[in-house]
Amino acid sequence: MHRTEKLVDRIIDGMAVLAGLAVLFIMFSICYEVVVRFFRFQPPAWVTEITEYLLLYITFLGAPWVLREGGHVRVDVVVGKLRRKARRAFDFGTSLTGMLICCALVWFGARTAWDLYERGIPVIKTLAVPKFLLVGIIPVGSLLMIAEFVRRSHRLWRSLKSAEATGEDSALDSEGL
Repeated sequence: MHRTEKLVDRIIDGMAVLAGLAVLFIMFSICYEVVVRFFRFQPPAWVTEITEYLLLYITFLGAPWVLREGGHVRVDVVVGKLRRKARRAFDFGTSLTGMLICCALVWFGARTAWDLYERGIPVIKTLAVPKFLLVGIIPVGSLLMIAEFVRRSHRLWRSLKSAEATGEDSALDSEGL
């Protein structure tokens, strides 16, 4: 494995840990809010707002790890009926499509975050949070998704070429990527 791949893996692992910690924080915050309400005290106003923000962060922090681990939802009613080589070709096409979508998310997310930063636009609810901090996770997570889609596409391409060279249709199952 190249150093760059190891670095990307470490970043993705770190982001997944942060997503997990955010889930724990949300869980404990909501439990705290419920207990406070049970005893008829005023619950903290920030819990709902922070939970909303963290849900966005959890999505974009965890998505690259889920992709790497093959955990995204798949509807394989039709794809499951295909031969391995055809399934790998389909997976290759969906990886390229995913990569293009993530490129658009990086481009527009970065442009939007930069614009919000330059103009100093806050989200004003209970807390005044700079909006670019909320939007900024979108290009970061999407950039790492691109890295995973590139890696996945490369493996699928090698697998397709290997199956062509050997004339076999069982070189590597797409589930094993």
